[in-house]
Amino acid sequence: MGILRYNPLVNTSLKSAGVKLLYVTYSKYEKDWQSLPHTHHFTELCYVLGGHGSYLIENEEFPIVKNDFIIINSNISHTEKSAEEAPLEYIILGIEGLDFSSANGSDHVIFNCSGKHMEFSFYMKSLLSEMQEKQKGYELVCSSLLDILITKLLRRPILVSESIPVAKANRECLKLKQYIDSNYPRQITLDSLAAISHLNKYYLVHAFTKIFGCSPINYLFQVRIKASKELLSSTNLSITEIAHASGFSSQSYFAQCFLKHCNMTASEYRKLCSENRSST
Repeated sequence: MGILRYNPLVNTSLKSAGVKLLYVTYSKYEKDWQSLPHTHHFTELCYVLGGHGSYLIENEEFPIVKNDFIIINSNISHTEKSAEEAPLEYIILGIEGLDFSSANGSDHVIFNCSGKHMEFSFYMKSLLSEMQEKQKGYELVCSSLLDILITKLLRRPILVSESIPVAKANRECLKLKQYIDSNYPRQITLDSLAAISHLNKYYLVHAFTKIFGCSPINYLFQVRIKASKELLSSTNLSITEIAHASGFSSQSYFAQCFLKHCNMTASEYRKLCSENRSST
């Protein structure tokens, strides 16, 4: 695999976009590709110069061909796969400080640079050329080229930009919600959720509440109560067994929480469900 990597630039912070150029990489598949999913703390912009293959993004595979432009946001698992008969050749930029959101909420974007989108290939090729030749003032030229590239990307109606902290928090909060939905019977604390998401726990509470209307611990409590109600209405498990299966540390704590949330005891709720079934 032929790889030429140029980094770092000395002055790369873009005033208008608030973005830092980390590197420019040129790669060509030479039958020695070790395709392993990986993530970065920064965003990657990829332009396919030639060949075809696919991008594996969060376990979903997307075909890519010559002139495709791919945006992979920070902390998104991905890897490239090349067709041996038509080796992939591409340029990748690593940029820090900006994520992109598409109209459908996807963490990646793929579009082709042919036709009216040829300007994107021009800026990617120009950035590579400047980094290869390193003529006088190349750093300023690279910063300006990247600034223009990002501005033109954001003109596309399907794209908007997000600061890295906001974008990362949104994604991590969604993942935590899914984690709670699947793992509520386990012991879960705010500290453990913060460790999983790599977010400060106080910021996590703020971000989660802003998105879902309640703190992550309150959401966990709601999921556990919902699970216990389903078990009370559909099984003959004892109250103790239901408390344990729903993730509560003890029957007494479960009883206290259930009464507070449902304004009746677990036994009363089970009896009510039974009566409702009998009357239908």
